[in-house]
Amino acid sequence: MASFPKRSLIPVLCALLTLGSCASVTSSITAGLADDLAASIMNSNDIDTVREGIPAYLIMIDSFLRGSPDDENLLVAASTLNGAFSNFTDGDRARLLTEKSLHLAAQAICVYDDDYCGLQSMAFEDFQQVVDGIDSDAMFVAYPLGVAWTGWIQTHSDDWNAVAQLSRVKYLMNHLIVVDEYWEMGGPHLYMGGLETVLPASMGGRPELGREHFERAIEIARGDYLMTKVVYAEQYAKLTFDKALYDRLLTEVISADPEVEGMTLTNTLAQRRARELLAESDDYF
Repeated sequence: MASFPKRSLIPVLCALLTLGSCASVTSSITAGLADDLAASIMNSNDIDTVREGIPAYLIMIDSFLRGSPDDENLLVAASTLNGAFSNFTDGDRARLLTEKSLHLAAQAICVYDDDYCGLQSMAFEDFQQVVDGIDSDAMFVAYPLGVAWTGWIQTHSDDWNAVAQLSRVKYLMNHLIVVDEYWEMGGPHLYMGGLETVLPASMGGRPELGREHFERAIEIARGDYLMTKVVYAEQYAKLTFDKALYDRLLTEVISADPEVEGMTLTNTLAQRRARELLAESDDYF
């Protein structure tokens, strides 16, 4: 995650102390508060506190959405937080959160431009034509849609109707790479790396193309976004039985400094996961 812009503390205090009397705040202020909450979460290294606190933030942002249901910035922030919290849960709750995250992201891009409404259900040829029209101005709503969509598919992997939408997400992310491969520290490459290594080559996967995406994401982020190396190890190195690469990537993650603006929480999570995976290395390989 990239960092959100810093805003004034006035709307934060207003919302936290006298939420009921703040009905007149503008949508830009509530969106700013949502951004600040997301930024605080993503810059924390206290995983347990964040896990316990996010539900309260989600409820607060839901209340803002009731007053500003058509604010694409607020919708994106809400989608991001719901998706982030899904990483702390599993089962039905994770599915519920990713479904909500996807709904909010789809609503955000639809509000931004009604040409983008219904991307999940329109004919694929129409989908391709519409996605091809996404430009750099729309990245702030298009990329969160791709992220939320991927998360939703992951938590609904037992539903073939969900899995069938992989082709749409891949088409979208590939287009976003063309538009701006540097977005969110190479985020489109990270997600394409993951999508291309879901299956082995014998079943239609393209792991070597996935490896290229992972390497490019690491290069763009200068190695600061540690989760890329964890996903690279867990999906590509395991898939291709490359123990040397697996061990190297995870060791690099564990020894790195996780404190990076906008990435600290994700990096801390990455280090926790890297330790778990490295402990399994000898048994797996």
